[in-house]
Amino acid sequence: MKEKNYDFRARHWQYHKPGMRQSGRNVRAGEIELTGKWSLGCPADAPQILLDAVKDFQDYLLTSMGLSLPITRTDGDDVLFLTLDPALEKGFAFDASEHHLAVTLAEARMAYRAVVYLEDTMNLEGAPVFPFGKTLRRPIYRYREVHSGCGIDEYPDCELAAAIHAGYDGIVLMLKGPDLSTQGPVNVNDLVARAAKFGIQVKIYNYLQTFVHPDEENAQEKFDRAYGDLFRRYPGVASVMLLGESLEFPSRDPHTTGKKYNESIVDGIPDTKVSPGWYPCCDYPAYLDRIEKAVHKFNPSVDIVFSIYNFGHSPLDKRLDFLEKISKKIGVEVCFESSSKRTMENLHTPVMDYSSVVTRPSEEFDLLCAKGAEAGLKLSANVNTAGIGWDFGTVPVVPVPYRWLKRDLFLREAREKWGVDAQYATHHMGFWASVAADLGKWTSWENFEPDYDELLRKIAVRDYGEAAADNVLAAWKYWSDAMDFYTASNEDQYGPWRVGPAYPFIFRPNITRTMMNKEIQFPSAPHAHFGWKIIKTFYEPFENSDQSPGFLRLPVELRSLGKMLDLWEKGCAEADRAATTPEGERFAALGRFIRNSIKTTMNIKKWYLLNMKLQTSSSAEEALKILGELEIIARNEIENAHDTIGAVETDSRLGWEPSMEYVCDAWHLEWKIRQVESALREIAQYRDILSL
Repeated sequence: MKEKNYDFRARHWQYHKPGMRQSGRNVRAGEIELTGKWSLGCPADAPQILLDAVKDFQDYLLTSMGLSLPITRTDGDDVLFLTLDPALEKGFAFDASEHHLAVTLAEARMAYRAVVYLEDTMNLEGAPVFPFGKTLRRPIYRYREVHSGCGIDEYPDCELAAAIHAGYDGIVLMLKGPDLSTQGPVNVNDLVARAAKFGIQVKIYNYLQTFVHPDEENAQEKFDRAYGDLFRRYPGVASVMLLGESLEFPSRDPHTTGKKYNESIVDGIPDTKVSPGWYPCCDYPAYLDRIEKAVHKFNPSVDIVFSIYNFGHSPLDKRLDFLEKISKKIGVEVCFESSSKRTMENLHTPVMDYSSVVTRPSEEFDLLCAKGAEAGLKLSANVNTAGIGWDFGTVPVVPVPYRWLKRDLFLREAREKWGVDAQYATHHMGFWASVAADLGKWTSWENFEPDYDELLRKIAVRDYGEAAADNVLAAWKYWSDAMDFYTASNEDQYGPWRVGPAYPFIFRPNITRTMMNKEIQFPSAPHAHFGWKIIKTFYEPFENSDQSPGFLRLPVELRSLGKMLDLWEKGCAEADRAATTPEGERFAALGRFIRNSIKTTMNIKKWYLLNMKLQTSSSAEEALKILGELEIIARNEIENAHDTIGAVETDSRLGWEPSMEYVCDAWHLEWKIRQVESALREIAQYRDILSL
């Protein structure tokens, strides 16, 4: 059956999936098996979260394993029993014998983490079994946090439950003011209380505007009014994230404009200096000190984190100097992939934004983490290990687990080397229960590294069935290898990669009587947080001081994308063979959606180059030949959009992203077809002009 828009939410919230018990899977040597004679429980005086976690596990066994067990408040034989033990340093422990399974928690908030571990183990085994003996699991990270996967800043209880089951114990709320999120009024204290019932902490992502210099008169009073009162209201909020792009201020650093990015213009002339939000200004540490004092004056327990994401393209020495000067009371978040250096055919093609294209960050990540550790800063990392970035902006996961695994394992090393002990696992793109989320969970325990090849096979069997597992693994491998040839430029990630095959193709010659700009405002929902504002439809290279110019890059990128498409097609062939169940059909649809996005990205590069060539043609004959080539591309794109409609109707999560809402559903693909048909009519008009 075809899915309608937002149908994906029902699957997103189905964290206990039915039919996970494999037929013929019997208990093996070294395992206990839960049977109908067992009970589940916790002490009568246990905190409510323990009982709630037991009830969650009870529902799991019934829904996923077909096993109905009662709840008891008394321990004994044939009982799975949760208890607290303050003597346990952290995490949780299992002690399994033939007729008993003791689950011991270091603290109450670990209750859901423990039962989810049990559920994950049993799902991978396809039976309600667990190994004999003692098992200790201690989390490596203080928290792993995400934004909502059902809608920006939307956190109903079912979303909180989905988050903890996907392996995340922190959520992020974008706040513009007291009880005001990006989407309107929000009861922050209610969210904090509801999240705590699952063992989840709440971080506020700062959108407060304080365009105040730290040295101006009465500056601290102004910061106290902006931040202090806000955090006095929310005693349960665990932390706040500060980010350059939402923290511009009138810096006096001569390297900057000292103005907001959209006001850095004098008499219509753009200032070529950088805006303060994107540069580690000499007075930025003092500015952050003002915020820290205001927050901690009213709530000393709040963990303040400053992300240096926006400083990624500023001089490295300035960033290192910033880390030496920032207050030790403020933690620093380092971005894994942005500004990573890459080359294609000896051209500089750095990673401009979030992407799985790099499995190990640049030397700059190492240097920044090492400097932060040396300076005694509390370090966290912006890592995208939830499996979503700007590679393909409207997919639930980039299905390249072999790449995500390498990133996860490197982050374990970063934890050991520099104490990077917290993860911002996704930006506003949200999360999905996926193979990437699974790998993030399984790599986040101390002193534990399973056989990851075996783990990936078990995940493939669990999600797609034994018969399809080899095909799924082959597809994952092809697709993981294909990303070596991906292009991570701004024009691509703000254009065809972000939107997919719904991206418009604008004919550049401006046949006009109104002298209008040819940039198209991409149609998006009026309530979308960003919507069209982060989609650039008039394709052209966005040049950067770190990268080779577009006229050199585009031909090289086309050759690279040709290799990517070839590998992706091979993965799609494997995925099609695995499409024997609804999950398998969605897996194949995801592969097809991304394959068609690659085609669109290649076509728009060809389209741009031909449009440039057209406008510098030396004869009408040459121009007519180019028009013919443009028509072929346009018709190919119409066919590509038609082919994608089936994919987005198979999985309604395709074509949607929380901050943009739907931008590549069936309607937008039909819109794209109409837009390209309009471009074809313009091409026909231009033919007539050439014959004058």
